Amino acid sequence: MKHESIEINAGLLIVLTLVVISIGGLVEIVPLFHIKNTVEEVKGVRPYTPLELRGRDLYIREGCYACHSQMIRPFRDEMLRYGHYSLAAESKYDHPFQWASKRTGPDIARLGGKYSDEWHTQHLIRPQNVVPESIMPAYPWLAQNELKYDDIENRMKALKMTGVPYSLTEEEYQANVAEYGKEMADKLHIPNAKATLEAEANSRNRDGDKSRITEMDAMVAYLQMLGTLVDFKQYEEGYFANFR
Repeated sequence: MKHESIEINAGLLIVLTLVVISIGGLVEIVPLFHIKNTVEEVKGVRPYTPLELRGRDLYIREGCYACHSQMIRPFRDEMLRYGHYSLAAESKYDHPFQWASKRTGPDIARLGGKYSDEWHTQHLIRPQNVVPESIMPAYPWLAQNELKYDDIENRMKALKMTGVPYSLTEEEYQANVAEYGKEMADKLHIPNAKATLEAEANSRNRDGDKSRITEMDAMVAYLQMLGTLVDFKQYEEGYFANFR
């Protein structure tokens, strides 16, 4: 049989497999070159502030993506539980994105503002304090470890090389002022990074200890901004109507 002759010929099988994979890849990739903008323009999306950025780094370090996704699918059950489905533009400054692939815990794409800073702190110190049935492990060291941020400028510079609009020059700073407003542009200006992080951490007592800046401050700052950048009211009316 022809099929059997292919299977027993390793070289031919490899070549044909590569051909099939190439065709599949082209079918997915080529259409993108004919779309003017593969990431829609959405008002409100901005880069992470220095404190949020360090929180995201800790989120990755602790492997939170292994149990929590940040991608709400466009299905009715997803919408009813989590809110508006995730937009591609929400992840355009994520390197790498945190969509993840499974949910041992709930999706957290719309977590920001849902709970207080104190709730998040207690939840991370011992999840069962606030959710008795939780199987999430505890992360008490986040409240004990002082946040390391001496390299925050280098972290932002590295992301700037990937296209994230952090500013270094006056021209870039003014462009951010026009795009995000002066207050946010100041936070996105790399020469201000350390002072900005300290001011942001001290503006709210996220971890219950104002005497120092801990990893918990950064982690909570990151969690509290998830899903808060876009005003979904402009999308929800028409979208939710499809499920009534």
